[in-house]
Amino acid sequence: MSATGTRITVTKSALLPDPVKLARYAKAPELGPKILFFSGGTALRPLSQKLIEFTHNSIHFITPFDSGGSSAVLRKAFAMPAIGDIRNRLMALADQSLHGAPEIYELFALRLPKEADPGALNDLLQSLIRGKHPLVAAIPDPMRKIIRNHLGRFAEAMPTDFDLRGASIGNLILTAGYLDYRRQLDPVIFLFANLVRVRGVVRPVLNKDLQLAVRLDDGSTVVGQHRITGKETAPLNTKIRSAWICASSEEPAPLRVPVRNKVMEQIQQAELICYPIGSFYSSLIANLLPGGIGRAIASTPCPKVFIPNTSGDPELHGQDVMEQVRTILYTLQRDFPEPLPTRDLLNFVLIDHDLTLYPGGVPRHSLEKMGLTVIAGDLTTEQSRPLLDATRLTEALLSLT
Repeated sequence: MSATGTRITVTKSALLPDPVKLARYAKAPELGPKILFFSGGTALRPLSQKLIEFTHNSIHFITPFDSGGSSAVLRKAFAMPAIGDIRNRLMALADQSLHGAPEIYELFALRLPKEADPGALNDLLQSLIRGKHPLVAAIPDPMRKIIRNHLGRFAEAMPTDFDLRGASIGNLILTAGYLDYRRQLDPVIFLFANLVRVRGVVRPVLNKDLQLAVRLDDGSTVVGQHRITGKETAPLNTKIRSAWICASSEEPAPLRVPVRNKVMEQIQQAELICYPIGSFYSSLIANLLPGGIGRAIASTPCPKVFIPNTSGDPELHGQDVMEQVRTILYTLQRDFPEPLPTRDLLNFVLIDHDLTLYPGGVPRHSLEKMGLTVIAGDLTTEQSRPLLDATRLTEALLSLT
């Protein structure tokens, strides 16, 4: 045996949920498993908040392509990746028992009024910078000074015509750090992750100012995440056929952007890889588009599980679970000249017992013919239906590790 050990593959049975395993993780979450999620948005917030009770080692790759709302204003002003979903996940994983963490959480969630005039908004920002605003005053030092310095830095960098209406204070703080650290997100994420003791690792899948684009069944192209999700604009009226990364709406040609080595290394540390619930194209597939993601996943010898959405996702427009699985595999296979066995990229499809929750149903036999194992469990409650319950889903994932 070498000094670094010998890697072998062990096949074992799993109980879902596994109360013994869950109790062991809950007793020592700092030693918990490295479950990796490709996601974005808010769909995983409840799960993330529950997950930290069992593990402090989860890994979250977040999409940086949000192009709507206040994120669009920041991206236009500073030519930067979107940071709203990163902020959201950092706060979801923060240790709320830490002195000052709940106060930072509240401040990061604050949005400036949408109806106020520019003068009033600037006055409010200055109140935050001076520490006079009650949400800043409530935060203990040294965290308060760090936050005030970042807000001051943002005010200095802010263009004179910057629109503060509806701005997220957490996004402004992270933007200031991004600018201070030579337009790198990882250092500012590291800083605030330590300030509020984030119980996991959060990274953007790319640290670049790029856009998400899709081609529809009718041959048309849509550029910009906010135009794809159906949340800020009308839902798409036909199926998405393909997705890619591009420079801008003016330059919509597909770009094959390589993922950073540190992202690949983090993927290869995972003990379970999860393709989770959430907006299918703008949250999940968008994370899988950078070059090298498929290669890193294939080289990681751990279980890989897909959790399809239960309620209707406007991005799917009737695509059933089989079509979603094929899209995941097609996206990941692009890293290879010849198709890989499905088992290298995906092993399990985790669903609720009630198949009527899934638009188009779940073609279990067809999925199993592809070499996938379909796991049906009690993942909903009366309170959560039609959505999956965060506690039950967390326990099922932990039991698979």
